Formats: sequence, C-alpha cells, structure tokens
Amino acid sequence: MIEKNDKKISFVIPCYYSEKTIEKVVNDICKEFPKEQYNKEIVLVNDGSKDGTFNVISSLAKENEEIIAINLSKNFGQDAATMCGLTEASGDYMVVLDDDGQNPPAEAHKLLEEIEKGYDAVFANYHKKKDTLFKKFGHDVNDLMATALIGKPKNIQLNSYFVINRFVRNQMLHYKGAYPYIWGLIIRCTDSIANVYVEHKAREEGESTYTLGKLLKLWVDGFLSFSIKPLRITSVVGILACFIGFILAIGIVINTLIYGDVPGWTTLITAIILFGGFQLLMLGMLGEYVGRIFINGNNSPQFVVHDKVSQQREDK
Repeated sequence: MIEKNDKKISFVIPCYYSEKTIEKVVNDICKEFPKEQYNKEIVLVNDGSKDGTFNVISSLAKENEEIIAINLSKNFGQDAATMCGLTEASGDYMVVLDDDGQNPPAEAHKLLEEIEKGYDAVFANYHKKKDTLFKKFGHDVNDLMATALIGKPKNIQLNSYFVINRFVRNQMLHYKGAYPYIWGLIIRCTDSIANVYVEHKAREEGESTYTLGKLLKLWVDGFLSFSIKPLRITSVVGILACFIGFILAIGIVINTLIYGDVPGWTTLITAIILFGGFQLLMLGMLGEYVGRIFINGNNSPQFVVHDKVSQQREDK
C-alpha cells in the first residue's frame, strides 16, 4: 500500500456539467486517501460547462490545499480536458476517473496496488458495467476498433478509469497535436498494461452527456490521428471496386457479343452511384487526414486554460 512518505498520487478528473456530483466524488477521494496517510493532489478540469461546475470546483480548491481547479475557455472534449489535467499533475501515479460517481474512488486502491507491481498503466475492468445500452454499445465498438486499428491487446479492456505512472504521463505530453486520444497515446508508448476488476456504480445524479456526436468524434479523433489503417482500407476497397468493375465490363462485352446491344440504364446508374459513393468516401477520408495536418500545422491548441484556482496559485 502507498503511504504518506511514499509515492505521490494525482487524481485527474475532467468535469462536464457535474455541479451536482463532483463534490461527492472529491469527498470520497479525501475519505479513502486521507491527507494524514497519503501524499496526493486532486486536479479538477471544467471542460466548458455552462452550469455551476466551475463555481463548485473553485470553492473546493479554496477550501482544500490539495485541490487544483482549472476552467477551460470552451468545451474541448474529455480527452483534451484529461490532457490538461495530466499536464498540471505532478504525482508519481496519475489516477484518471469520471466526474459522475460511477468510478468509486475506493476502487483506486486496487489500481494502485496493481501498478505497484511494475506496470506502466492499469485499466479498470468491470464484471457488470452499469451504463445505458447506447453507451455500452459505443464502448464495445470503440474497443473493437482500438484493437483493429491502433494495436490494443485483445486481452485488455480500456475504460475511463485507469492509473498511469509518471513515465507514461511524460511520454503522452510530448504529443502536441490538436486531437489527443488518451487510449492511443498510452498504447503507443507502452505495452506494459494490465486490467483489474473493480466495482462500477450506476449514475445517481443527472443524465449521461454521452451522445452519438461525441461517439463519432471519439472514433474520428482516435483512429484518424493515431492510425493510417483507414487509408489502407480505402485502398483495398478501391482495388476491390476496380476488380468488380473490370469483371462487369467483361460481362457486358460478352453479353453484347451474344445478345446484341441490351439497354441497361438501371444497371448503369446503379453502378455510377455505387462507385461514385466509394470515391467520395475515400476522398472524404483523405480530406480528413489533410485537414488534420493543416490544423496541427497551424499549432491549434489541445485546450486553453481560462482560469486556475488553488491555494498555491490563483489566476483569473
């Protein structure tokens, strides 16, 4: 067990419309990791929430010297907010968890115990995940795509509750692109990863902010920023389409020689729409890659800090 005079623990929590839940999460952390026994800090990052989230976390920071409250200038997304928190964190271990209370802080003991065995990263796994069906579906698809496109080990489950060591954190901060993808950043710098089964609680307050738009953005950010396999897939599709077109052309020639000129407007239009759609899809994906190169070339920031509140320093 990590004690006061041992390694420092940084808890990093991206916050989004969590004014009703974040205080309880912080209190649970302080209860499970009391100041007298643990050297810790809690970094709370408000990701552009328009409710009272920043008021709550800034009040917590003013009351507790272990807490740092950061307010981003707009909504940059969960991964960018996490990167902001990791940038601020100074611990030997960084525990990342959600702001809604579904990741019990008491379970962090299991993650820390496992990473003390020498792993670089330890992800929570769940016997039963208490999420909506849509969120479970999104996670499962994301997991499959992470395995196929960015090399995630098949036996490892990735979740938003995890702990990394300082080495991984430092390597992640080398990434300056405008589209951070936390899982991809971890996987590309280490394969020393483990899972630990922990409890997953049902949401007690509010509704999930997990939407189809955010799910699609996560996929695009993750797999276009950290893998060229989508480009290879489009190349394979293009080759396949050319092969099918060649076979159809031979069939049309043979049909014409045997039966004469046969009207085939429906077939022709269908083929044009089909192959035109493939071409637009490929061009769109290529354009997405080029656009990301352009945006990263312009040094677009991952996040912009508007306010920072702590007992050590207060910026407004």
